[in-house]
Amino acid sequence: MRKKVAIIGAGNVGATVAQLVVMEGLADVVLYDIVEGMPQGKALDMYEATPLWGVDVKVVGTNDLSEIRDSHIVVITAGAARKPGMSRDDLLQTNAKVVASVSKVLPELCPDAIVIVVTNPMDVMAQLCWQITGFPHKRVMGMGGVLDSARFRSFVADRLGVSVQDTEALVLGGHGDQMVPMPRFTTVRGVSITELLSKKEIDALIERTRYGGAEIVSLLKTGSAYYAPAASTLQMLKAVLLDEKRLLPAAAYLDGEYGIKGLFIGVPVVLGAEGVERVVELQLTEEEKGFFEGSVKAVRGLVEKLKSFVVF
Repeated sequence: MRKKVAIIGAGNVGATVAQLVVMEGLADVVLYDIVEGMPQGKALDMYEATPLWGVDVKVVGTNDLSEIRDSHIVVITAGAARKPGMSRDDLLQTNAKVVASVSKVLPELCPDAIVIVVTNPMDVMAQLCWQITGFPHKRVMGMGGVLDSARFRSFVADRLGVSVQDTEALVLGGHGDQMVPMPRFTTVRGVSITELLSKKEIDALIERTRYGGAEIVSLLKTGSAYYAPAASTLQMLKAVLLDEKRLLPAAAYLDGEYGIKGLFIGVPVVLGAEGVERVVELQLTEEEKGFFEGSVKAVRGLVEKLKSFVVF
């Protein structure tokens, strides 16, 4: 029996995630949105492409949330996208209402599901989803670290003139302007970029990574990034669906690791069939700790701000 993936939100990110899952034949897909006809049309278009992609999966579009019932993984992408000049944090109240409304029905419809939250501000939305669903924290995670690390990898490869396949990168902290790209753990075939680039060059790459999403928003004018976010979500989906035990950065609940308790924040984790199967705790330098603590403080501030909204 094939697994079932529910994608909440049929906009650019959600529809692209659906397409990637279908193209790889990973699971049946249910694409949900409140806009009448849009998820149905996109799902039908994808299904008609399955003979050309050589896959046998079902693709359903719906405006009825009950059709996500018994999904193995739920991906939440629904919410407002950023506009030029906006930060991810500016979306807090609007998107909290969307994520809360979906999270409330998950215990009934998908009691055993693993949830991947993509909606911004992503770390806080993952926290909100966990609080409302009451799911074990290992079954709720936020996508952000994979995307931020992919951006860092691409910028490093471009600067050094090497293949992106030979680069690895690590970004910690919240998925926002205070994210913490980690040069010491960013390598080209095992060689740290601290050995390959000057501090000035590395700082420029870090700055571009932190504002990588805003750069795309400013260019598009009427939307935000979706190819790389969707590809990042797919990597997490595959790790869970195929029980790959991948070591990836993701927003996970910390229960004392890194000296943090009760908060979702970006850290390296092992992803497998059970969700976040392990948090990997790194020994950080004093400088790295300072940056990480600054990012944690920013996320905590948004979580506190969230409490003033009537969404629980």
